[in-house]
This record gives sequence, structure tokens and C-alpha cells, in this order.
Amino acid sequence: MAISTGGPEGGVASTPNVTPMVDVMLVLLIIFMVVTPALLAGFQADPPQAQNIKDHPEDEQNDQVLGIDKDGHYYLNKKQIRAEDVGPALKHIYVDTPREDYIMYLKADKNLDYSKVLDALDIAMHNGVKVTGLIGDQKPGTVSTVEGDQRNPTPAAGAPGAAATKGGAK
Repeated sequence: MAISTGGPEGGVASTPNVTPMVDVMLVLLIIFMVVTPALLAGFQADPPQAQNIKDHPEDEQNDQVLGIDKDGHYYLNKKQIRAEDVGPALKHIYVDTPREDYIMYLKADKNLDYSKVLDALDIAMHNGVKVTGLIGDQKPGTVSTVEGDQRNPTPAAGAPGAAATKGGAK
């Protein structure tokens, strides 16, 4: 802290020196900026796009998602797993543990060779998975026409089913 003597008016005035506090805050900001992307990294895939896509149910307790990134690396529930460990891990989830459902979701990068997707489906089938759901993304600028789909409740401008009005709404 810096202390100044009051001079001729008398009295001692003290003011806090905020420079060290600002330095600490900037260092913390930089640390968080570097660490945050690493925490969110996990599994990155750009799935194929389609129209009439229903929202993917996300129940972390029951839903199992097998992912394959563009390089062919496997991820089970966003955690990287070696290719040779996929089968035993799925067998543990779907055979060794009693379950209500036997559904697995598969999310693969759109540029991945299709044979890798088929290999993953084959591994899943041989390790207790009874139903597989493939995850995709809604095409930009399109609206789902499935009744009850809440993903895009209002049509985008220029999309099929969007009402065109002249001069704005009244």
C-alpha cells in the first residue's frame, strides 16, 4: 500500500495500490483462457446433416454414445477409448450390467470412411447392443417437418413452410 503524507493540510491519507491485484487478475484470466478449451475438448466430430432430425435424448445415466472422430479414434460417452477396448466396454455396459434398454447412439464424423462406421456397428452388435441410433445434425436453413419436433418450433425465413408477409406483421 502506498501512504502519502498529507502535506500542509495535515493528516495521513492512505490509498490502496491496486496494481498487484490487477496483475493477479490478469494472470488468472490467462490461465482460465488456456485451461477452458482443454476441459471442453473431449470428442469432436462433425456429423452428417439431414432434414427432419429429432432432438437426441440426453440422459447421462442411460444413454450410451459411441463416437468416432475424423481420425478414427473412438470415444465412449465423450471419453477417448482404445479401439481394442470398445468391445469389452460395451459388453460390460450391455451384457454384464442389467439394463432396461439396449440402445446405443453412434456419432461419427461426416468425412469418416463408412467402413469404420460399419466396423463400430459390428462391434456393438456382437457386444449386447440391440438397437443403434445414428446421430446427425439438422441442415442449416431447413426446418424439421416432423409433427411434435421441438428442435425448430418456428420456421426460419425462406425455409419451406415459412409464411411470407409483405410489409411486416400487423
